[in-house]
Amino acid sequence: MLDIQNLGVSFGGEVLFENLSFRIGMGDRIGLIGKNGAGKSTFLKILSGENSPSTGSLSLEKNCSLGYLPQELEVENIRTVIEETYQAFPKLLKNQSRQDEISELLNTRTDYESNVYQELIQELSDLGTSFEILGGYTYKAQSEKILSGLGFTTNDFHQLTSTFSGGWRMRIELAKILLKSHDILLLDEPTNHLDIDSIEWLEQFLMKYNGAIVLVSHDIMFLDQVTNRTIEIVNKRYFDLKKSYTPFMVLREEMRIQQQAAQKNQEKQIQQTEKLIERFRAKASKASMAQSLIKKLEKVERVVIDTEETQVMKLKFPVAIQPGKMILETKDLAKSYGDKKVLNNINLYVERGTKMAFVGQNGQGKSTLAKLLVGIIDGNGELSLGHNVKIGYFAQNQSETLAASKTVLNTVQDSASNENRSTVRDLLGAFLFKGDDVDKKVSVLSGGERNRLALCKLLLQPFNILIMDEPTNHLDIQSKRILKDALINFEGTLILVSHDRDFLSGLCSQVLEFKDGGTKLHLDDINTYLENKKINSLKELEKNIKKNKANNQRKNFDYKLQKKEKSLKNKLSKLEVNISSLEKKIKAIDLELEINYEQTISVANFFEGYHEKKKELSRNMENWERLVDEIENLNQH
Repeated sequence: MLDIQNLGVSFGGEVLFENLSFRIGMGDRIGLIGKNGAGKSTFLKILSGENSPSTGSLSLEKNCSLGYLPQELEVENIRTVIEETYQAFPKLLKNQSRQDEISELLNTRTDYESNVYQELIQELSDLGTSFEILGGYTYKAQSEKILSGLGFTTNDFHQLTSTFSGGWRMRIELAKILLKSHDILLLDEPTNHLDIDSIEWLEQFLMKYNGAIVLVSHDIMFLDQVTNRTIEIVNKRYFDLKKSYTPFMVLREEMRIQQQAAQKNQEKQIQQTEKLIERFRAKASKASMAQSLIKKLEKVERVVIDTEETQVMKLKFPVAIQPGKMILETKDLAKSYGDKKVLNNINLYVERGTKMAFVGQNGQGKSTLAKLLVGIIDGNGELSLGHNVKIGYFAQNQSETLAASKTVLNTVQDSASNENRSTVRDLLGAFLFKGDDVDKKVSVLSGGERNRLALCKLLLQPFNILIMDEPTNHLDIQSKRILKDALINFEGTLILVSHDRDFLSGLCSQVLEFKDGGTKLHLDDINTYLENKKINSLKELEKNIKKNKANNQRKNFDYKLQKKEKSLKNKLSKLEVNISSLEKKIKAIDLELEINYEQTISVANFFEGYHEKKKELSRNMENWERLVDEIENLNQH
């Protein structure tokens, strides 16, 4: 579908990558990996046509469509969620608008016998046929289905997009892209703003997707679930293997080991040859043989080891003056938004040196409590801070607060004090912003680079308690490890909101579990906590919380109902497969109609067959809605 030939990108004479050549075919689900700044997002922008390469070319098959989800985007704030989602169907909306115009004209005109009136009638009829062909009777149900999968409720559909955070607006854009059924999807960190349930829904959706996918993500579990091919951009080059992330990394390490062995053997042979050359040079009778060996040695292609990039971020959190034993204490702390109680009667005591993880299902109040502790929002109840407590806070959307128009250097300088202003450039260097990098505008930085810059700002002021909300968003896998090491070595108190088990493992010694508006403290590390819960991951925990809530509401839920629920879900799954298949068939016919309308409709019984497929799709969508309602009603018993 898409051929890439000798692709290269340079900025200001610096090569980002070069000589990328491969093909993206139907069914390819590619995980694009590499360090922050390696060029992953740039590469996606080139594939989408948003940017042009410095060298090389792209060749997209005729009638092949691309859908691109960037890390950041702007969504219109004048529409509701459902109205914005409908923008995925511009032809349908134009058709519908024109039908409304004609209907209004017909209602006001009385010249029933005129040619103009008859032409309007005919146009309205043609528009109606086209409306059906384009999916006019199913697009609303499809839109609601996708939005529901991405975590929106029916009440959310009619709320203005301006009332939602950047993360939720990103979901709207993702919904629009998924609805268009593109041949190739280009997704840049699609899971950054999704909760666990939505990530799982997206995993299932992408695994069933018939087209090709190129995906940038630092979520190892997501990559392993979704991808069947991995391309790594490293040291300006690339490696391409038909493996998901984990097996890919195993093979890459095996390749490096083999290269090391081959290099060692080659060096041994070269040394032996050089010794022979020296011996033969000393004898006139062997001079010609020495020359022959020299020429042979010159032709040897040296084995080069594909070493990993060694440049890493240097991170060490400064500690302020020693605080008292008590860091913070809450008594009956609560927070509500209108009638919705998020937190209720939170009683928490944190001592100096504590390293605590906040875990639980999305929406249970983890970020809310973090904001209450920092003082960003107010709640009811009591909050007391200990003697000499200095709080450092890293918000979930910290990188989004950076001024896009400022340079990297100005961003940090504006946050510096007189005492540390002279060390700003050294600090930026530790965060891999060196040379001309400091003059870059924040607007051109990748998501990972912005997160690094936000972390850099955090280090300008000393603190003795650090509260961090999902700090690993946008960070590459290596940067996550470096951040983790720095937090392990942090001498102060740490409160960490995260759903990443690997990141929390070995980092926190206490777990605060959030559930049903309350909290429960576990004096265990994350692994022991999960073992005691008899689950393997935080993803399972979050699912279990949701499941347990339902179980508490229906303690007498008997075997027959369980069996019925399973049967309904199986039917729903099969129905979704059928819907996907029909949509693909109808899309193919629609494409034929666009290319050669007259030839396509000339086939015997074309419209009967076409309309039957549309009717079948409509019936399936109605059945899908009915099954979803049945399952929801069943879960309310």
